[in-house]
Amino acid sequence: MTVTDKEQKSPAKRFLFVLGLVMFSLYLVLGVAVIFWKDFPIEMDLGYRIAFGVLLIGYASFRFIRLLKNQ
Repeated sequence: MTVTDKEQKSPAKRFLFVLGLVMFSLYLVLGVAVIFWKDFPIEMDLGYRIAFGVLLIGYASFRFIRLLKNQ
């Protein structure tokens, strides 16, 4: 990236970037919480909880990669 490639982002792009980071962290924390929360309020078998948590973490990483590619 050269000096000419660095442009000031518009407020809308900056807001969408921050919103993307917030959503990434929300999905990541939710996935980890589903896996490691001992007294999970929804009755699920451990295998299903781990699969659901891994799915959420995978979706969070997918969103993060898409967020970085838009930059």
